[in-house]
Amino acid sequence: MPKSKGAGKSLVRASLAIHEPPIGISTTPGGLMKTFDFDFNPSTLTIARRASWTVTPTASNRDGAQPEFMGAEAREMGVEIFLDSSDQPTSNTVMKKVKALLDCCAVTARSRDADQPSPPWVIFQWGSFGTARFTAYVASVEASYTLFGTSGVPIRATCQLRLHEIPGEPDGQNPTSGALTAQRVHRVVAGDSLQSLAWREYGDATVWRTIAEANGIDDPSTLASGTELVLPAAQEVGR
Repeated sequence: MPKSKGAGKSLVRASLAIHEPPIGISTTPGGLMKTFDFDFNPSTLTIARRASWTVTPTASNRDGAQPEFMGAEAREMGVEIFLDSSDQPTSNTVMKKVKALLDCCAVTARSRDADQPSPPWVIFQWGSFGTARFTAYVASVEASYTLFGTSGVPIRATCQLRLHEIPGEPDGQNPTSGALTAQRVHRVVAGDSLQSLAWREYGDATVWRTIAEANGIDDPSTLASGTELVLPAAQEVGR
């Protein structure tokens, strides 16, 4: 079982927003497919970034050649996800959640239909921990099942997730730069409509199409309670 102290007990839950990959040359994730909510917050996670340098030795420089900066590499994150449904020994919740993570390495049907096959794009989110929030693809998922129910169904697992950043436009070159950090997810409740959400978020009900496009909604009249919607950053609205 996870330790009773530390990040795992935080009231703010970490999550992984799983999006359709964009169509065309966009660097903004497509519609939200699923929000993977962590059962327990990670006790540790690792973030790495590397700068690429090269050195060309020359015979005339005995003290060593001057290194040349070749560019910064994208960020990488390693995070451990603990899943446990041992209080419900017949539940298949753990199995379904592991499958959802494994599916992040599989091509989505929508991208295949658009002749741009790609696995989902993801965004790790944990409250105000902005350093850990960036658009990425899932490079690898490794699941270790550690407890099973009487029927053989796994009821406890630990998953090692490796995320690689998908860089967007450089700062200052695109009006949507930084927009991903300003996005948020809204869970639809009874009475919500795209128009009312647009008014509430942006003060303009006529920009509801921006929300529809960000979530791949073709028919706004079929907005069901419980649906999770990405609300684009204000910089993206009206573009």
